[in-house]
Amino acid sequence: MSLVVFTQLAVAALVAAGVLAYRHAPIWSWGLWAALVGIIGQAIGPIFGGVWPGALAWTLSLLPALVLLVLGLPAIRITLVTGPVRRLVKRILPRVSRTEQEALDAGTTGWDAELFSGRPRWSELMALPPPTLTAEEQAFLDGPVETVCKMLDDWDIRHNRADLPPEVWSYLKAQGFFGMLIAKAHGGLGFSAQAQSQVVSKLASRSITAGITVMVPNSLGPGELIEKYGTAAQRTRYLGRLARGEEIPCFALTGPHAGSDAAGMRDIGIVTRELVDGRPVLGVRLNWDKRYITLAPVATLVGLAFHLVDPDHLLGDTEQIGITLALVPADTPGVRIGRRHYPSRSAFMNGPIQGRNIFIPLDDLIGGAEMAGHGWRMLMECLATGRAISLPAIGSVSIKHALRVTSAYARIRRQFGIPIGQMEGVAEPLSRLVTSAYQYEAARGLTATMVDQGQRPAVLSALLKYRTTEAMRLAINDAMDIHGGRAVQDGPSNYLFAAYATTPVAITVEGANILTRSLITFAQGALRAHPWLYAEIAAANEPDVRKGRVAFDRAFCGHASFMLANMAGSVFHAATSARFASSPVTHEMASLYRRLARYAQSFALVADWTVAFLGGDLKRKQRLSGRLADILSELYLVSATLKRFEDEGRIGEDAPIVRAIGDDAFFAIEQHFAALFRNFPNPLLRAAMGFLVFPFGRHARPASDRATYRLARAVLEPSAQRDRLTMGMYVTTDPRDVAGSLEDALLKVTRIAEIEAKFLRAIKKGQLSRRLDRDAISDAVAQGILTEAEASDLRLAELATERVIRVDDFEPDALARPVVVDHQPSTRAAE
Repeated sequence: MSLVVFTQLAVAALVAAGVLAYRHAPIWSWGLWAALVGIIGQAIGPIFGGVWPGALAWTLSLLPALVLLVLGLPAIRITLVTGPVRRLVKRILPRVSRTEQEALDAGTTGWDAELFSGRPRWSELMALPPPTLTAEEQAFLDGPVETVCKMLDDWDIRHNRADLPPEVWSYLKAQGFFGMLIAKAHGGLGFSAQAQSQVVSKLASRSITAGITVMVPNSLGPGELIEKYGTAAQRTRYLGRLARGEEIPCFALTGPHAGSDAAGMRDIGIVTRELVDGRPVLGVRLNWDKRYITLAPVATLVGLAFHLVDPDHLLGDTEQIGITLALVPADTPGVRIGRRHYPSRSAFMNGPIQGRNIFIPLDDLIGGAEMAGHGWRMLMECLATGRAISLPAIGSVSIKHALRVTSAYARIRRQFGIPIGQMEGVAEPLSRLVTSAYQYEAARGLTATMVDQGQRPAVLSALLKYRTTEAMRLAINDAMDIHGGRAVQDGPSNYLFAAYATTPVAITVEGANILTRSLITFAQGALRAHPWLYAEIAAANEPDVRKGRVAFDRAFCGHASFMLANMAGSVFHAATSARFASSPVTHEMASLYRRLARYAQSFALVADWTVAFLGGDLKRKQRLSGRLADILSELYLVSATLKRFEDEGRIGEDAPIVRAIGDDAFFAIEQHFAALFRNFPNPLLRAAMGFLVFPFGRHARPASDRATYRLARAVLEPSAQRDRLTMGMYVTTDPRDVAGSLEDALLKVTRIAEIEAKFLRAIKKGQLSRRLDRDAISDAVAQGILTEAEASDLRLAELATERVIRVDDFEPDALARPVVVDHQPSTRAAE
């Protein structure tokens, strides 16, 4: 009995400790708990024959309680514990560069902070409104955007012209496409982020060249920078002209020696005073060499990033002023512009810009002299929002386009007597297209809504950029695989190859995915979204010692409590299979919410321990950082998926898609955790984290073959669900159109499914034979297998099918181009 009593008391003590930890109990509560444990220990000691000498026994038993109770007094705690810890932390903190600090300060936190907290408050997610457009924005999508889409011939654009047609350029300018983000007060359309995203999406579904051409002026560029930071004179001079397309902007940031490390640019501006028209003018002498600049070959206004130095102290005491932004008209003497790059054989305008010994007045700095040296902060603040709109729009619509054309082709194309979409091997990648289309459109819409609500989601926009474009790459590859030879033969009737060729561009721009994943997403998220880490660093660096000690004590104690809560919560929710985790709903998706909460708790624990142990080495342990970024991104994508399901009214036929997304994501999360634990450098922490996250092993399973097969079969027919999965695309049923021929054929083929089945049964029985020298349909009529009306419908479907499966061929010399001899490296200015 004594052993049973001891076991029960030990379990009760551990449960009590877990409750205290999970509820963020104050230190004095832990002191009382320790005192109670000591008293009970002394009381049951004689049962086991172990009685310590009187006073010593009680002292040893209650000493932990006494220590904890004393440390509950802030003044003593600061003197004995957190004060010395603050001094230590201040000494070992890695140096944060100015550009890194500005990047950290640029964005805001939102749902990412909830995920990092380990206990996401669902009310924060549910409070975000569904993606909506104003009547004016919807009319623009249904009117001018639809009109532009009808004007676009992607093969002609990328093969014959290597540019948009002049009439398309004129229409885009006249309708204000280049001024969507510019406020109406300045002559722009003043559209929401949601509207901008959907406009770019729809255009890109027709032509990625058109999508990028419209995306860039409405993303990171002079328009947004002038509106947010420009002087009144700059707004008056440029914004109206930009909105009307009278000025075509580009922004020059990347250079030969500054790619992902844009802050390492060598472009220089020297503050100087020079005579202009006979009078002295204070300005900047510029030299730069930039490349990969979209719209540069046709730009009339160049936004420029460079390092500004003031060796003569004409602006003040500081010599190294820092990254600064300026506006340079493209026709300024000394500007070399107009040559083109050829990125993945895409037709959008992109090229190098060089400038040598160009003088501009200080008035041409964006924001004037007051904003000199603040360029990196300006860029990061704009990028935090722009990156949430631009590439997620192109990535998500590319996935939807792949799904729409591939689901149609997989139903129309027959092999071995059945539509290829019914084959399990084909259904596997087709089902991936279904789940990707749903979740990435959900994430695109949710993130754009956050921007419209005033957030600048720097971490989430970086996360979404790399995940969406990687999903785009997989989706296009899946679509190419299913189409087989039909997809690899480029020509006017190929509707996939342009996206396939352009995907590496999306992977690379606005922060190469390989570094965005491994270096930026988690590292910045850990500092910005962690509930205590940033506060600890700020308190450690606080110059006012007294203020810093108090702030650090508060943050350090909060962090310790946070760590204990994560330990208790992670092992509890894992051990109970998340049955007691939180959920904002009680319907069929409640289990997914609870599992999401469980993994968020584990993520918070592992992220916290990883940062605490690795510290500054996190920059070098990029594979660990990348795995944590993957876990965070899976949590966000599932959150967006569940939010979309709620926003759209819990559509029953979409529930299997949502469940499959959740199953696959949670399985991926467990695999990422396992890989992280296997490679964690500290074996003790590795074992501890493994136990706290998976006390009874890993149990998540991906969506089953049966479930995913059903998803694929569901999109082989025209339906509201198929339309919903591919919403926001340009869709036509005109058989003369390259994509319209697919929709036309799908309608015709599914409409005569019973007739086709009767016809195919006759072939299988040997009553009919399909040969090039015979008309099997006429034979079917002659034998009474089909009526004349049925034969007519079948012929129409057969003709439509022939149009779809046909590939292009050319005369032997039709693809020859004049030999290009006028080529040179983009760094010629360095000669």
